[in-house]
Amino acid sequence: MSAVAINHLFGLPETIEKLIFPTSRSGEGNENRGGSNNNIPIDILESPKEYIFYVDIPGISKSDIQVTVEEERTLVMKSNGKRKREDHDESEEGCKYIRLERRLPQNLVKKFRLPEDADVEAVAAKYQDGVLTVTVGKVPPQPPKSKTVQIAVS
Repeated sequence: MSAVAINHLFGLPETIEKLIFPTSRSGEGNENRGGSNNNIPIDILESPKEYIFYVDIPGISKSDIQVTVEEERTLVMKSNGKRKREDHDESEEGCKYIRLERRLPQNLVKKFRLPEDADVEAVAAKYQDGVLTVTVGKVPPQPPKSKTVQIAVS
C-alpha cells in the first residue's frame, strides 16, 4: 500500500507522513540491502521544539555509528559495526550455537526525509544502553510578513 493511500486512510498530517515513510528515491536503496533493515525498531517523537528518533541497535560500539544529514534534508543513520558474540570456545567439543537470532545487518542504513520545519543545523545524537537517540531541532515558525501595496489612482 502506498504512502498516499495510508495517509488518506488514516488522515496523517504531512509532517508525520514524511517522518514515517522513509525516502524511496532511486540511489537510496541501501536501507533495504540484505532485507533485514526493516526489522530495526525505530520510534519517532514530535514535540513542539524538536523531532526525536529512537533506534534500537544493541551490541554495537558508538564509534561504529554515523549520523549525518545529506542533501535534500535527509537524515541518515549508518552502522558498519558487527555485534560481538559471547565468548564461548566453539572449537571445544560439544559447544556450538543452537540458535542465532540477535543478528544485525552488517551495513545498517536508515534514511528519513525531514520536514521543512526541521533545523538541519541543530542535530544531536547520543548512544546509551543500545539505543541511539537522534534529536533534530525545529525552526521556530516565522510570523507572516505584511506588505503595504500602493494603490494607483487613474
